[in-house]
Amino acid sequence: MSRTQIRIVERVLTRLKLKQLRLLVAVGEQHSILHAAQALNMSQPAATKLIKDLELDFDVQLFDRTNRGMVPTVFGQALIRHGKLILAQISHAAQELDDLNEGNGGRVVVGTLLAASADFLPRVLHRLVVEKPGLVVKLVEGTNEVLMPALRSGDVDLVVGRLPMHRHRAEIEQERLFDEEVICVARAGHPLTGIEAPDLADLMRFPWILPPAETTLRRQLDQVFVDLGGGAPAYAVESVSYLANRGLLVGSDMLAVMPAHVPRHDIGTGALARVNWQVPIPIGPVGVSMRRSASLSPSVAGFLAALRREAAEISA
Repeated sequence: MSRTQIRIVERVLTRLKLKQLRLLVAVGEQHSILHAAQALNMSQPAATKLIKDLELDFDVQLFDRTNRGMVPTVFGQALIRHGKLILAQISHAAQELDDLNEGNGGRVVVGTLLAASADFLPRVLHRLVVEKPGLVVKLVEGTNEVLMPALRSGDVDLVVGRLPMHRHRAEIEQERLFDEEVICVARAGHPLTGIEAPDLADLMRFPWILPPAETTLRRQLDQVFVDLGGGAPAYAVESVSYLANRGLLVGSDMLAVMPAHVPRHDIGTGALARVNWQVPIPIGPVGVSMRRSASLSPSVAGFLAALRREAAEISA
């Protein structure tokens, strides 16, 4: 560490206030010192001084004044990102202390992708109800584009689902739990379930439920359609919600591709059926993502251990 860095660190450790971090994040979100100050119940001159003090302490310019308001510089963006993480960690610490004080088993916020939401995570949660009955688990459903930034900022503790390929790796540690085949599904009795090996023309006769464009599975599926000589389906719904997808599939002739274990229960009960199309998408890893630099709380570590045990049973 250079002398300049040491000097800045020492100055910040002795002078930095949480109020400054809250204000910094608020200005970054609202692009206005006035609106940020009002939200935090302080005067605009006091807020302006706090921001200027931050810039002096770190020896950088944090915001540019533009016709769009206060826009964070690259230095401001970096400090806002770390500020959000610090504030989130303090919030988690307060929650954990409150849970311990109340005799609860802690709290975990888990981001879930389609590959984990319908079957794998419910099995993990059933296990935890028995093993850790006081644990509170909050599930947040979304895509990697939404969940990975939330993981980096500390709003989410873990993200469970199909691991992204070559993305979000810089600050994220990934652990493979098991590998998963991708299959094509439809309602029971769908016209394609009676065809031994449907071709592209058969598949394109029907509307589709597709993963959102920003997902790895969607990019892989789009490439499959191109390789087979076709284009995108004429009519499609984009969704990562299995509850919505299941309702659409059961009530129509729509088709969808998804990791094999997701519709396993509904295929078993006869609500859905597998279409006999060998989806040419490689078997991919389902796993858990976590921040590289984060130390795991006992509740998060316990949840991670339950994920590993359930995955070991799936792979056995």
